[in-house]
Amino acid sequence: MKLRLIYPKWEKLAEQTTFNLPPHGPVVMAAALPDYVEVEFIDENVQEIIFDDKADLIAISVMLTAQIKRGWQIAARFRKAGKKVIFGGIATMLHAQETLEHADSVFLGEAEGRMDEVINDFKNNRLKKVYNYLLKHPDMSSIGPARRDILTHELYFHKGVQMVDLIHASRGCRFTCYPCCVNFLGGKLFRPRPVDKVVEELETIDNNRLFIVDNSLAQDIKWEKELFKAMIPLKKKWCSHTIEDKPEVLDLAAQAGAWYVYQAIIDTSEYIKERIKKYHDYGIMVEGTILLGMDNQTEDDILKLIDFLMEIELDLAEFTVMTPFRHTKAYDDLLRQGRIFDTNWDNYNSGKVVFKPKHMKPERLQKLYHYAWDTFYKHESQEQKMFKLIMNVIEKEIKDGTFKTRREDLANVSFGNKINR
Repeated sequence: MKLRLIYPKWEKLAEQTTFNLPPHGPVVMAAALPDYVEVEFIDENVQEIIFDDKADLIAISVMLTAQIKRGWQIAARFRKAGKKVIFGGIATMLHAQETLEHADSVFLGEAEGRMDEVINDFKNNRLKKVYNYLLKHPDMSSIGPARRDILTHELYFHKGVQMVDLIHASRGCRFTCYPCCVNFLGGKLFRPRPVDKVVEELETIDNNRLFIVDNSLAQDIKWEKELFKAMIPLKKKWCSHTIEDKPEVLDLAAQAGAWYVYQAIIDTSEYIKERIKKYHDYGIMVEGTILLGMDNQTEDDILKLIDFLMEIELDLAEFTVMTPFRHTKAYDDLLRQGRIFDTNWDNYNSGKVVFKPKHMKPERLQKLYHYAWDTFYKHESQEQKMFKLIMNVIEKEIKDGTFKTRREDLANVSFGNKINR
């Protein structure tokens, strides 16, 4: 049996230096399929979709809300040709009811231990309209290595420099951040994978550069320290979202290959300034993630925040507009208050204002968003800062003997061109 697995393209942020990363959801789903299923994967961000009749079943994996409408378009073309189409992934869960109108089946939840049922149902012509496992989480010890063999790895290089591969060490989140939908998708409990299972998967990844995609690693300090200790011999270089800023954790993270972290910056406090300094003290670079348009932000607050960012020596910054994604408290509140004026999901890419802010007009927030990008990168472009980030990891790899990129390609390293992330 042949399954064609498709990852739709979406419009990227015009302001951001972007690059191709191999998507994570499809390779995790593929690992849960029965062994006899032949998987052909197409990432539409870097490949053309093949619209023919050689696949038995079409599966569309949708991570972002900004991908969902393109996913529906792809499905329509295959269904018109008589093919069955099943949807899965984060955005499918957020837009399940709508997606049912464009699919033969939708899969909701985590794939481990469930795909045999789906494939058997398809083979016996009894594919269910909905497979709902949202509240039935698999045993975390059952999660094995993802199927990275379905990827065309050379598509995720840029001028001789290999981009990061993605891996997850946990699911779920005990935090309840206002604009976040992780609680709905993965549950309100932090569910770590056994450390030996994470290490087992890390050992299967040829790429030395990784992005640990967990919502936050700073949820169970004992497990976090065990994970970093176990990663030290692997000599991987990795980035992640927040980690604990305690000295013993930062020391272990640095030994384990922490390259840079994404740090949310929500205010101009001394705590934030000190946290950035702590990362730097251990040789860990920092990309600030800055959300604009929250109800507690006035125009002056945003301007002060931008000024603050220029003082704290961030290595990179990524600005986004608060976006009311489905199944978040932000969405529920703004919908109830009648403040959402745009439900074109293509515009939900975190760079376009789709709601009425509390303290300013939408047009003003949009201008402040562009002003933030322009101001932070006024003296040194994001491409130049990204170049420094890449050179930092190359230096680390050369130092510990793990550098793989051909040295003759280094002269071509440039981030002056846009590439997709």
